[in-house]
Amino acid sequence: MTQETIHLQDIFANRRTIYALTDQLPVSEQAVVDAVEHAILHTPSAFNSQTTRITVLFGEAHKRLWDIAEANLRQIVGDNDFSSTKQKMDGFRAGAGTILYFEDNDGIKALQEQFAIYADSFPVYAEHTNAMHQYAVWTQLSNLGIGASLQHYSAIFEQDVAQAFNIPSNWKLIAQMPFGGIAAQAGEKEFAATEARVMVVGQQ
Repeated sequence: MTQETIHLQDIFANRRTIYALTDQLPVSEQAVVDAVEHAILHTPSAFNSQTTRITVLFGEAHKRLWDIAEANLRQIVGDNDFSSTKQKMDGFRAGAGTILYFEDNDGIKALQEQFAIYADSFPVYAEHTNAMHQYAVWTQLSNLGIGASLQHYSAIFEQDVAQAFNIPSNWKLIAQMPFGGIAAQAGEKEFAATEARVMVVGQQ
């Protein structure tokens, strides 16, 4: 393996889920935007559909997102204990920003009409494409020394988020990635054996 290959594998290995965030980034906000734009340009998509959309929230906009999440979650939890959920929301709010991942439903529908034989598969392809964008951005953030985690609160606050941040009506919210400075590193990671997860056939 070349040094470049080894370095890339190290970058992959160093990406972790970081919950303990601060609002102090080790790089400029523009460096985060640059990472997102690089991922948008260079992450592959089925049929070159390019249906992934991303919104980056900083500062008060970022905090507002998690205020919206907390308000919706409080309604769901009702009179039950909210303390652990409140701790999570506070942890996300403590970061410097949040990246919102969307898929353009109009783009997906256009592909379904153009390639009817694959119509049922295009929403699945879109999920795959979005996941690749998430990983591409997350890995770049990690390489910049920025902590992040991937969250999935879309079902509880998608409409409120769309209204709060003027999100186009054809954008479907897929995931949220709070990020920031790293207040505490992730713990040790346990790995299931590769033998149970990887099958190799025909290797010489």
